[in-house]
Amino acid sequence: MKKNSITEQMTQAGQKIEHSSFAIVDNEVGTHSYTTMQWGIVRRMIHATADFEFNGLTHFHPQAVESGVSAIKQGVKIVADVEMICVGLSKPRLSHFGVTTHHFIADADVITTAKAENTTRAVQAMRKAHTLGLLEGSIIAVGNAPTALLEIIRLIQEEGVKPALIVGMPVGFVSAAESKADTKLLDTIPWIITEGRKGGSTLVVSAIHALLALAEAD
Repeated sequence: MKKNSITEQMTQAGQKIEHSSFAIVDNEVGTHSYTTMQWGIVRRMIHATADFEFNGLTHFHPQAVESGVSAIKQGVKIVADVEMICVGLSKPRLSHFGVTTHHFIADADVITTAKAENTTRAVQAMRKAHTLGLLEGSIIAVGNAPTALLEIIRLIQEEGVKPALIVGMPVGFVSAAESKADTKLLDTIPWIITEGRKGGSTLVVSAIHALLALAEAD
Protein backbone atom coordinates (compact mmCIF):
# COMPACT_ATOMS: atom_id res chain seq x y z
CA MET A 1 0.00 0.00 0.00
CA LYS A 2 1.14 3.54 -0.76
CA LYS A 3 1.87 6.09 1.92
CA ASN A 4 -1.14 8.23 2.81
CA SER A 5 -0.99 11.99 2.43
CA ILE A 6 -4.54 13.34 2.23
CA THR A 7 -5.74 11.53 5.35
CA GLU A 8 -2.65 12.33 7.46
CA GLN A 9 -2.20 15.26 9.81
CA MET A 10 -1.15 18.37 7.87
CA THR A 11 2.17 18.97 9.66
CA GLN A 12 5.08 16.65 10.42
CA ALA A 13 4.71 17.49 14.11
CA GLY A 14 1.04 16.49 14.02
CA GLN A 15 1.84 13.30 12.17
CA LYS A 16 4.53 12.39 14.71
CA ILE A 17 2.15 12.87 17.63
CA GLU A 18 -0.62 10.86 16.00
CA HIS A 19 1.68 8.00 15.00
CA SER A 20 3.21 7.94 18.48
CA SER A 21 -0.28 7.79 19.97
CA PHE A 22 -1.21 4.87 17.72
CA ALA A 23 1.97 3.08 18.76
CA ILE A 24 1.09 3.54 22.43
CA VAL A 25 -2.40 2.13 21.82
CA ASP A 26 -0.97 -0.85 19.96
CA ASN A 27 1.52 -1.53 22.75
CA GLU A 28 -1.00 -1.26 25.58
CA VAL A 29 -3.65 -3.36 23.85
CA GLY A 30 -1.31 -6.14 22.77
CA THR A 31 -3.32 -8.93 21.16
CA HIS A 32 -6.86 -8.44 19.91
CA SER A 33 -9.43 -10.27 17.80
CA TYR A 34 -9.83 -7.76 14.96
CA THR A 35 -8.58 -7.97 11.39
CA THR A 36 -5.87 -5.51 10.37
CA MET A 37 -8.34 -3.13 8.74
CA GLN A 38 -10.87 -3.43 11.56
CA TRP A 39 -8.13 -2.66 14.06
CA GLY A 40 -7.27 0.50 12.13
CA ILE A 41 -10.77 1.71 12.94
CA VAL A 42 -10.87 0.54 16.57
CA ARG A 43 -7.41 1.98 17.25
CA ARG A 44 -8.47 5.39 15.99
CA MET A 45 -11.60 5.22 18.17
CA ILE A 46 -9.43 4.48 21.20
CA HIS A 47 -7.07 7.26 20.20
CA ALA A 48 -9.99 9.72 20.04
CA THR A 49 -11.36 8.79 23.48
CA ALA A 50 -8.48 7.25 25.46
CA ASP A 51 -10.98 4.50 26.28
CA PHE A 52 -9.53 1.03 25.82
CA GLU A 53 -12.91 -0.63 26.37
CA PHE A 54 -13.66 -0.08 22.71
CA ASN A 55 -11.28 -2.96 22.14
CA GLY A 56 -14.06 -5.50 22.52
CA LEU A 57 -17.07 -3.19 22.56
CA THR A 58 -16.72 -2.48 18.83
CA HIS A 59 -18.39 -4.96 16.49
CA PHE A 60 -18.27 -5.30 12.70
CA HIS A 61 -20.54 -6.86 10.13
CA PRO A 62 -18.33 -9.13 7.97
CA GLN A 63 -18.63 -6.77 4.95
CA ALA A 64 -18.52 -3.51 6.90
CA VAL A 65 -15.01 -2.31 6.14
CA GLU A 66 -15.05 -3.41 2.50
CA SER A 67 -18.42 -1.76 1.90
CA GLY A 68 -17.44 1.45 3.67
CA VAL A 69 -14.16 1.81 1.79
CA SER A 70 -15.83 1.08 -1.54
CA ALA A 71 -18.58 3.61 -0.88
CA ILE A 72 -16.09 6.32 0.04
CA LYS A 73 -14.08 5.74 -3.12
CA GLN A 74 -17.29 6.21 -5.10
CA GLY A 75 -18.03 9.59 -3.50
CA VAL A 76 -20.73 8.46 -1.11
CA LYS A 77 -23.17 10.67 0.77
CA ILE A 78 -22.90 10.60 4.57
CA VAL A 79 -26.20 11.15 6.38
CA ALA A 80 -25.70 12.02 10.04
CA ASP A 81 -28.13 12.25 12.92
CA VAL A 82 -26.53 15.44 14.28
CA GLU A 83 -24.55 18.40 12.96
CA MET A 84 -21.65 17.59 15.28
CA ILE A 85 -20.62 14.66 13.08
CA CYS A 86 -20.64 16.76 9.91
CA VAL A 87 -18.61 19.50 11.59
CA GLY A 88 -16.12 17.01 13.03
CA LEU A 89 -15.30 15.33 9.73
CA SER A 90 -12.30 16.73 7.85
CA LYS A 91 -13.48 18.73 4.85
CA PRO A 92 -10.25 18.27 2.84
CA ARG A 93 -10.37 14.50 3.40
CA LEU A 94 -14.02 14.31 2.36
CA SER A 95 -13.58 16.51 -0.70
CA HIS A 96 -10.64 14.39 -1.90
CA PHE A 97 -13.13 11.56 -2.47
CA GLY A 98 -16.10 13.74 -3.43
CA VAL A 99 -17.93 12.73 -0.25
CA THR A 100 -20.70 15.04 0.99
CA THR A 101 -22.38 15.23 4.41
CA HIS A 102 -26.02 15.85 5.24
CA HIS A 103 -28.02 16.40 8.43
CA PHE A 104 -31.55 17.66 8.98
CA ILE A 105 -32.00 17.62 12.76
CA ALA A 106 -32.46 21.41 13.03
CA ASP A 107 -34.62 21.95 9.93
CA ALA A 108 -37.84 23.81 10.63
CA ASP A 109 -40.03 21.26 8.83
CA VAL A 110 -38.40 18.42 10.77
CA ILE A 111 -39.12 20.16 14.08
CA THR A 112 -42.71 20.98 13.09
CA THR A 113 -43.47 17.42 12.00
CA ALA A 114 -41.84 15.91 15.09
CA LYS A 115 -44.06 18.06 17.30
CA ALA A 116 -47.20 17.30 15.28
CA GLU A 117 -46.60 13.53 15.28
CA ASN A 118 -45.12 13.36 18.79
CA THR A 119 -41.92 11.74 17.54
CA THR A 120 -38.30 12.86 17.83
CA ARG A 121 -36.51 15.23 15.51
CA ALA A 122 -34.02 12.43 14.81
CA VAL A 123 -36.78 10.18 13.46
CA GLN A 124 -38.16 12.90 11.22
CA ALA A 125 -34.66 13.86 10.04
CA MET A 126 -34.04 10.33 8.80
CA ARG A 127 -37.46 10.25 7.14
CA LYS A 128 -36.63 13.51 5.37
CA ALA A 129 -33.32 12.06 4.19
CA HIS A 130 -35.24 9.07 2.84
CA THR A 131 -37.75 11.32 1.06
CA LEU A 132 -34.85 13.20 -0.54
CA GLY A 133 -33.34 9.92 -1.74
CA LEU A 134 -30.18 10.31 0.30
CA LEU A 135 -30.18 7.00 2.19
CA GLU A 136 -29.73 4.59 -0.71
CA GLY A 137 -26.08 3.58 -0.99
CA SER A 138 -25.05 6.07 1.69
CA ILE A 139 -23.14 5.85 4.94
CA ILE A 140 -25.52 6.41 7.85
CA ALA A 141 -23.70 8.00 10.78
CA VAL A 142 -25.49 7.92 14.14
CA GLY A 143 -23.64 9.07 17.25
CA ASN A 144 -26.26 10.73 19.40
CA ALA A 145 -29.86 9.64 18.80
CA PRO A 146 -30.94 6.01 19.27
CA THR A 147 -34.29 6.86 17.69
CA ALA A 148 -32.48 7.77 14.46
CA LEU A 149 -30.87 4.34 14.39
CA LEU A 150 -34.17 2.61 15.15
CA GLU A 151 -35.83 4.56 12.32
CA ILE A 152 -33.10 3.50 9.89
CA ILE A 153 -33.71 -0.12 10.87
CA ARG A 154 -37.45 0.36 10.25
CA LEU A 155 -36.81 1.95 6.86
CA ILE A 156 -34.57 -0.98 5.91
CA GLN A 157 -37.05 -3.62 7.04
CA GLU A 158 -40.29 -1.98 5.93
CA GLU A 159 -39.35 0.20 2.97
CA GLY A 160 -36.36 -1.60 1.52
CA VAL A 161 -33.77 1.11 2.08
CA LYS A 162 -30.24 -0.15 1.37
CA PRO A 163 -27.44 2.03 2.74
CA ALA A 164 -23.86 1.01 2.03
CA LEU A 165 -22.93 1.10 5.72
CA ILE A 166 -24.37 2.02 9.09
CA VAL A 167 -21.97 3.46 11.66
CA GLY A 168 -24.28 3.12 14.64
CA MET A 169 -22.80 4.40 17.89
CA PRO A 170 -25.45 6.39 19.77
CA VAL A 171 -24.61 7.13 23.37
CA GLY A 172 -27.04 7.17 26.27
CA PHE A 173 -29.35 5.36 28.63
CA VAL A 174 -32.69 5.15 26.80
CA SER A 175 -32.69 2.74 23.84
CA ALA A 176 -28.99 3.29 23.04
CA ALA A 177 -27.91 -0.28 23.80
CA GLU A 178 -31.11 -1.71 22.34
CA SER A 179 -30.85 0.19 19.06
CA LYS A 180 -27.33 -1.11 18.52
CA ALA A 181 -28.33 -4.65 19.43
CA ASP A 182 -31.10 -4.44 16.81
CA THR A 183 -28.64 -3.12 14.23
CA LYS A 184 -26.41 -6.11 14.90
CA LEU A 185 -29.24 -8.39 13.75
CA LEU A 186 -29.19 -6.94 10.22
CA ASP A 187 -27.75 -9.54 7.85
CA THR A 188 -27.71 -7.84 4.45
CA ILE A 189 -26.77 -4.27 5.46
CA PRO A 190 -23.18 -3.79 6.72
CA TRP A 191 -22.73 -2.05 10.06
CA ILE A 192 -20.18 -0.99 12.67
CA ILE A 193 -21.52 -0.60 16.20
CA THR A 194 -20.41 -0.11 19.78
CA GLU A 195 -22.05 -2.45 22.24
CA GLY A 196 -23.97 -1.10 25.21
CA ARG A 197 -24.43 2.47 26.39
CA LYS A 198 -21.09 3.86 25.26
CA GLY A 199 -20.87 5.75 21.99
CA GLY A 200 -20.95 9.30 20.72
CA SER A 201 -20.34 11.52 17.73
CA THR A 202 -16.59 11.60 18.40
CA LEU A 203 -16.45 7.84 17.87
CA VAL A 204 -18.42 8.04 14.64
CA VAL A 205 -16.11 10.75 13.32
CA SER A 206 -13.01 8.75 14.22
CA ALA A 207 -14.42 5.59 12.59
CA ILE A 208 -15.20 7.44 9.36
CA HIS A 209 -11.77 9.11 9.37
CA ALA A 210 -10.27 5.64 9.66
CA LEU A 211 -12.35 4.47 6.70
CA LEU A 212 -11.14 7.49 4.71
CA ALA A 213 -7.54 6.53 5.51
CA LEU A 214 -8.19 2.95 4.42
CA ALA A 215 -9.76 4.20 1.21
CA GLU A 216 -6.71 6.32 0.42
CA ALA A 217 -4.35 3.44 1.17
CA ASP A 218 -6.33 1.00 -0.98
